[in-house]
Amino acid sequence: MGNWSVAEMPSLDGQTVVVTGANSGLGFEGTKAFARKGATVVMACRSIERGQQAASEIERTVADADLDVRQCDLASLDSVAAFAESVRDDYAVDILCNNAGVMAIPRQETAEGFEKQFGVNHLGHFALTGQLWPALRASDGEARVVTQSSGAHEMGEMDFSDLLSERSYGKWAAYGRSKLANLLFAYELQRRIDDTGVDDVLSVACHPGYADTNLQFRGPEEMGSNLRLAGMKVANALFGQSAERGALPMLYAATAGTVIGGEYVGPDGLLEMRGDPEFQQSNEASRDEGAAAKLWDVSEELTGVDFEVA
Repeated sequence: MGNWSVAEMPSLDGQTVVVTGANSGLGFEGTKAFARKGATVVMACRSIERGQQAASEIERTVADADLDVRQCDLASLDSVAAFAESVRDDYAVDILCNNAGVMAIPRQETAEGFEKQFGVNHLGHFALTGQLWPALRASDGEARVVTQSSGAHEMGEMDFSDLLSERSYGKWAAYGRSKLANLLFAYELQRRIDDTGVDDVLSVACHPGYADTNLQFRGPEEMGSNLRLAGMKVANALFGQSAERGALPMLYAATAGTVIGGEYVGPDGLLEMRGDPEFQQSNEASRDEGAAAKLWDVSEELTGVDFEVA
């Protein structure tokens, strides 16, 4: 795939793309690229104000950008349900990018009382995908669900006896668990697609490597640690690739003709931290079919979303 760029994305005229976390970082760059290729992009943003500011910025550089900013707080299942209902009413969805996330924050809870990293990064996206499933099936062509994970999945462990980190919490362990859950979900979704004979939706996973975005700053800011914040800014400057480059694996997974269901796309450089998108292998834990099936059942129970693929 070497040297793949946004220029190689196909035309997306007439297609609808939903991007979570579309107002900043990878979501912002992805939204801009989708808009440049002619897609209608539904920008799912926790803050309408920040979403509209981002849309205005994109509209200044992308002629005729077709952007629809809607409120979607992944830390609230009511918000997710309202967003999904509004999208189902208005669109068939061709591409869903489960991109938004929080990373390494002090322990917090979602509106439903879920540990926030697991609740936002996995459960919110599980509920969103399940509730947008009819809109994805309504696509005229081959729809795709692209779920953003991270190399941090390798430090994750699915402890089903304390899935929401109620007995013990480590901010990086919880982040790794949520990113492992993203992969278990993406692969299990493709298995269920295959098992039920659905032939018009693909589930693909990706990761950005080390991208210089605001994601890294939220944890130190919420801890009130100026020293950690300064250290993260230095690390981003030294090791991070731009958000524009970090969005390439997601864009490739969403649009490239060579992609098949169940793939994992990430950057091809040193330690998979930067570079051009390529197909990669995630760790053994992410391929545990028993854990994936159990996570699916638990996710249905926790979110109240009955996610039937057939």
